Amino acid sequence: MKTIIKNFFKILPFILGAWLISSCENDDVVPEFTLSQASENVAFSFSAADEYLISTGTMDNVAERFVWNNVDFGVQTEINYQLQGSIDNTFAAYDPTTEYDSGTLSVTNAEVKVSDLSNLATLLGLEAGDSGQVYFRARAFAGSGEGADAVDSYSDVMTLNISILEESSGSTGVEISTWGVVGSGYNDWGGAGPDAPFYTTTTPGVIVSYATLIDGEIKFRENNDWASDLGEGDTDGTLAAGGANIAVTAGDYKITLNLNDSTYTIEAYSWGVVGSGYNDWGATPDAKFYYDYTTDTFTVGVRLVEGEIKFRMNNEWNVDFGDNGADGTLESGGENIAVSEGHYTIRMNLNDNTYTIEAADLWGVVGSGYNDWGATPDFTFTEVNPGIWIAEIVPLLDGEIKFRINNAWDTDFGDDGADGTLDAGGENIPSTAGNYRIRLDITNGTYSIN
Repeated sequence: MKTIIKNFFKILPFILGAWLISSCENDDVVPEFTLSQASENVAFSFSAADEYLISTGTMDNVAERFVWNNVDFGVQTEINYQLQGSIDNTFAAYDPTTEYDSGTLSVTNAEVKVSDLSNLATLLGLEAGDSGQVYFRARAFAGSGEGADAVDSYSDVMTLNISILEESSGSTGVEISTWGVVGSGYNDWGGAGPDAPFYTTTTPGVIVSYATLIDGEIKFRENNDWASDLGEGDTDGTLAAGGANIAVTAGDYKITLNLNDSTYTIEAYSWGVVGSGYNDWGATPDAKFYYDYTTDTFTVGVRLVEGEIKFRMNNEWNVDFGDNGADGTLESGGENIAVSEGHYTIRMNLNDNTYTIEAADLWGVVGSGYNDWGATPDFTFTEVNPGIWIAEIVPLLDGEIKFRINNAWDTDFGDDGADGTLDAGGENIPSTAGNYRIRLDITNGTYSIN
């Protein structure tokens, strides 16, 4: 299973080379070193993704962060570090001017951005759709690490699998529009997070948004700013600059703006997973699909049990899809789809009527503020864009929460500083009763609860 560019901060032992020059004779001018073993090895915190995917839209994102403990040379001299990346697993011709070089570090961590991996991919001659391998190692050294008395040691070499994504704008033509949905019916007029984005369509000037609304009012504005906004015109369904607020009721909607003729439509619209494999054929709401503009598909992260499922629109049986041939083809009113217990990402492509169900690592909400620390399944997030995970209408209680993977404590995030930063194994996050939209940015290690 591919892992989109992420920064999970899992601990993976990764040991530096064994022998370091580490004793110092009494010399007030130049320390003299003799060969001996360092008193401490170096272990990296490393997510070790199966595959790192490179796209132009994520170049500034952190692909991976290496963190390690201090190395003890046993001498009174400065210890420095360097992280190196190369296209050669032997590093025989390593060139810090063209390949990855963190520079001299006094701190025990270094980050590698998507752009750094992209540079190595270019050196490999990779193009869109190609895959390859790049290599990283850590260096520890005393003093400057140069000259006749240079002392250094290298870790084993770590291999990273990288792939260059076909750009979604070239294949699907879908991009994020400058327009968004704002209002008491979505984000408290901008006070509770960014506006719901609109996306471009195959028709120039026609844009669409898939938004979960609450009872209230909305308008449409550009660039999350009031310099340009549209509301209701003189007649229903028409747009006017600075027009009236538009009343809405709670639900999932598809909102279409036609900027060519200044009209709009708002229609109930959602796709969900239903069945004995999820919610006893509708005893609870269906697992909601979210729109992923990077692939022009609808996707959902869901915890299934042994049983069968189908996909239906608006939590009703007016429109539903099954699969008559068990071949990944969506068919109206088709046969139930057999599923096994586990955590999955399900993706529907309504352009070619196909679907996929793949085992996945899914983030979830756990805590006294949601499910008594796991008495019932965690509230599951869906990865809507690479590294961006969303959970909407999360019914929190007064208490505390954390985020963890697959209803287990192998990997969890809290917040040590109550500053919106995700910290591995961090402090519990206080919660107040209400319905919330929670967003995790795994790549950049941040979250928001609105």
